[in-house]
Parts: sequence; structure tokens; C-alpha cells
Amino acid sequence: MEARQLWRPLAQPLARRPLSTLPHRTPQPPWIRQPSARNPPHRRHQSTPADDPLFKSIVDNPPQLIRSGRKHNYLGLALLVSIPATAFLLGCWQVKRLTWKSDLIAKFEDRLVREPLPLPPQIDPAAIKDFDYRRVYARGVLRHDQEMLIGPRIHDGQDGYLVVTPLERAAQYPAYPGNTTVLVCRGWIAKAKALQSSRLAPEQSLPRGEIVVEGLLREPWVKNSFTPDNRPERDAWYFPDVAQMAAHVGSQAVWVEETMKADLLAAYDRESKGVPIGRPPEVNLRNNHTQYIFTWFSLSLATSIMLWMVVKKPPSSIRARVRRDTAW
Repeated sequence: MEARQLWRPLAQPLARRPLSTLPHRTPQPPWIRQPSARNPPHRRHQSTPADDPLFKSIVDNPPQLIRSGRKHNYLGLALLVSIPATAFLLGCWQVKRLTWKSDLIAKFEDRLVREPLPLPPQIDPAAIKDFDYRRVYARGVLRHDQEMLIGPRIHDGQDGYLVVTPLERAAQYPAYPGNTTVLVCRGWIAKAKALQSSRLAPEQSLPRGEIVVEGLLREPWVKNSFTPDNRPERDAWYFPDVAQMAAHVGSQAVWVEETMKADLLAAYDRESKGVPIGRPPEVNLRNNHTQYIFTWFSLSLATSIMLWMVVKKPPSSIRARVRRDTAW
């Protein structure tokens, strides 16, 4: 009986045993993963996704089209294409301009080597274009009292004016009833010699009586937007407006540029005496179209190479722009 009582407490269920009689358990450290409902303890025969008949891997998903980014913007690409195309067209246009300018210079130079023509008493302004740069000569009297100075004009780095004087030819054509006066551009004088009283050697600077003027018949110029307007009431002339100047002095709208042989010593002597320095009998048209052709075609070639490099360049960091498919 005493032996039964001795072993009876050990036979009682654990639930009924007091806490003081439970065996002592050492607490687990916090870094050891504790089993829970979400984290059940490892089982030897736990099922894997491969055992699930409804399992699908990423290779079983249907293909999905994704956009990793276009290589170029159509508007930007069209702008890049227009640059070399426009430069090429401008180069072709300059080729035509070069041909036109070369033919024009050759035509004017051919007129310079011909004998000068006598200037008729009356000139049709519409026909002057066909006689541009044609050598002519006229006889008459210079009206120094109606002299006009166009300026400022630079000659060899010095400031000055162009001297324009009407040439009256009534005595040369006494039987002609119309107006025979024409405008003669005598050449350049220094600014210090603008006043007629300051010019030395009057027989050369201000010739009197009947003289013969030889020069080039020139077509009227076209005024640009940067040149100020002439002021005839103030006797201020900034641009050779042939029609306006002819109306101011009552002459024909005909412009003759007096020429002289290019001579440096003679030009210095004329400048010191106040004698107008005439222009040399040569064509002074600028012909820079060859440089323009080289510039435009070079620009077209360079931009074409740049366009080819942009089009052929592979897209950068394409992997970073591809969207992942994580539905698995």
C-alpha cells in the first residue's frame, strides 16, 4: 500500500500535475527560429511545388509582348534627316549660282576689252541693263555747282566721299530738243577735301569748259535695308539712288563711272590735291560661290555621317527597360 502511494503521483496525467513538478526546460536563444503556425517545423515528407498538379513554371506562361523603348523619336529623326538634305540642296543651288556668276563676269570682262562707245544724247533706262560695264565716252561741261557727295565711303582705310557731278551735253547736241545731261561719278576724295575751296589744282579737281569723260555705263544699284534714306533737302546722300539724284538735278537717270589707270603714285597725288580718284576699268563683282559650295556640301556630308551613327547605334541599357514577368 505504501508502495502504491509512492508511485501514484507519477502516474497522474501531466495536465493535472502542478507546475512545480514539471521537468525544467532551458529557454531557447532568440536567434533560433521558433516553430509557429506560419512556420511549421520541418517535416521529412513535406510536399513540394513539383507535387502540385496545378503548378506552372515561368516557362509555361504564354509569351507577353513588351516594349523596351523605341530607338528614335520620329519627329527628331525627321529633323535630323532634313539637315543634310537641306544642306545638299543649298550646295546644288550654289553650283547654279557659280555658273551664273562666272558667265556674268565673263560677259562683263568681254565688254571691257571692246572700244568705248559714244554716249547717245538720250538713253533708254530699260536698255542700260544690256550695256552694263560697257565702256563709253561723253563730251560736255561739268556742273560743279550741282555737285553731290555720297558718303561716307572708305578707300584704303580712309574716310571720304564719292563725287557725283552732272555732265551737261547741250552744246554737243544743239539740235536735240530733249534733256542730254547725265550723272558722272568722278571718283573718291578724302573727307578733308569735301569743300571745293579746300581742293588744290582747280584745273584738275574742278575742270572748267568742255571735257571728255570716259567711263563705264552702270546699271542702278538696289538699296538694302541697312542704308539710311537720302535727304536731298539737306544735300545728304548716303546711297547712289540714280533716279532720285537725277530728279534732284534735272538730268537723265544715267550713271557713268569715270575710270583711270591703276597707279599708286598718281592716286596719292590726286588725294593730296583733292582730285577725285576714279575706279580702275575692271569687274569688281564678288564671286564667293565656290566657298559656299564647299561649305554646304561639307555640312551635308558631316550631318549625314552623324545621322548614320545615330540610326545604327544600338539602344543603350535595354535590359533595364525590359519589364519582368513575375506572375509565377
